[in-house]
Amino acid sequence: MDTTLIISVVLGYFAVLVGIMYYSSKGATNDTFFLGERKSPWYLVAFGMIGASLSGVTFISVPGWVGASGFSYMQVVFGYLVGYIIVALVLLPIYYKMNLTSIYGYLQHRFGYWSYKTGAAFFLLSRIIGASIRLLLVADVLQEILLRQYGIPFEATVVLSVGLIWVYTNRGGIKTIIWTDTLQTAFMLFAVGLAVWIIGDELQLTEQGGIISAIQNSGMASILSFDDAMSGSYFWKSFIGGMFITIGMTGLDQDMMQKNLSCKNVKESKKNMIAMALVLVVVNLVFLGLGALLFMYSKQTGIGADMIVNKRTDLLFSSIAMHSKTGAFLGVTFLLGLIAAAYSSADSALTSLTTSLSFDFLDIENKTSQDQERLRKRVHIMMSIVLILAVIILKYTVTGNAIWTLIKLAGFTYGPLIGLFFFGILTKRKLKDRLVLPVSILVPIVMGVLWAYSKGGVLVEKGVDGLFGSYVFGAELIVYNAIFAFVALWGISSKSVKK
Repeated sequence: MDTTLIISVVLGYFAVLVGIMYYSSKGATNDTFFLGERKSPWYLVAFGMIGASLSGVTFISVPGWVGASGFSYMQVVFGYLVGYIIVALVLLPIYYKMNLTSIYGYLQHRFGYWSYKTGAAFFLLSRIIGASIRLLLVADVLQEILLRQYGIPFEATVVLSVGLIWVYTNRGGIKTIIWTDTLQTAFMLFAVGLAVWIIGDELQLTEQGGIISAIQNSGMASILSFDDAMSGSYFWKSFIGGMFITIGMTGLDQDMMQKNLSCKNVKESKKNMIAMALVLVVVNLVFLGLGALLFMYSKQTGIGADMIVNKRTDLLFSSIAMHSKTGAFLGVTFLLGLIAAAYSSADSALTSLTTSLSFDFLDIENKTSQDQERLRKRVHIMMSIVLILAVIILKYTVTGNAIWTLIKLAGFTYGPLIGLFFFGILTKRKLKDRLVLPVSILVPIVMGVLWAYSKGGVLVEKGVDGLFGSYVFGAELIVYNAIFAFVALWGISSKSVKK
């Protein structure tokens, strides 16, 4: 694909985003940046959150996972659906009733200062890691297909990527993101749908029902796994893990909740959450279908075969889409979809990190409006730098499929957060507030050691049984972390004194 065309597409796309920023940020205030003045239409929030929930990891990594795991990821997606319902019915009413800007204010009201700071700190760590993995993936692809040939180092690619996000989010914040995410979700869904059609056409499968039949008969479309409870892909482990992942990564995540809290009221916010959840099930199924087609196409043509052999299947989609034989149209579509998917997640992450640090640690609400704006802009720049450094560090320390890496790390960081929040919701007990932070740190450390010595863990040779025999941890890592955190918190609690 011609490099001039690639550069033109990227620059043109960001010009559109900057144009939206100028339109949406007219007369913007701090309230506009943090909560969009609570005037966001629920249907726009729901549509935009599809892109933010999927991200570049789903766009690239989920199709690349099909060769090794088939459609088993749908087991996790079914769990997501139940998790979204719990978020809508349990967590959103609490946040709206307390009129929160930062959702971690609930922990201060329920337990005290240290619980509040612990929750906010775990979010910051979780979101920095999650956003960095997503940005790493898109930076890797841009480096591979465009910038490497010009001698531009990976670090410069990361700085450019985050810098462009900063440009269009620094004024309007969440209000701008509601509109840019809507556009970016549309691009992403258009891109994946078109890719399915183009690859299907190349495989001569576009006759009525041809694509669906080919996927069903590909040997990669198996979803449910009930045979081996020790396996990491066992249904109940994946389903329950997916449910907890959504509760943590959406319901207890300032990034995702900030958009929901920008809706007019809790009723509209609930509609947004349920509508988005139902659409996500269908969209993830389409992504997996695309993955099957990509492996079929690679087997037939040899394009992208090196990525399969070298176990770099996260790059299979880009290898096929950007190849000269598949045509410039698919390449442009892929590029727009990739940028849209990655940046619809990263832009809101940057805004939510700015919000959490400003409200939860820097006491921004008690400053004058002029000082608030000055502080918010400085924090926004600082968090941009943090993301750049995190992406560069992950580049040289993380290996393996991106979607699994994200799920695994989320288990260790969001697990204690789930335990803490639901200890407050499900019990009336008081916590020894000063012990909450050390307990919340200790739980994932202990679980991390247990995982490391289990089959498939980093300290056990491949193919060898671990501390728990042949048991392999999967998406349910977050469940164990949450339950252990809940039990540990019970140990530092006492009965609430009725007044």
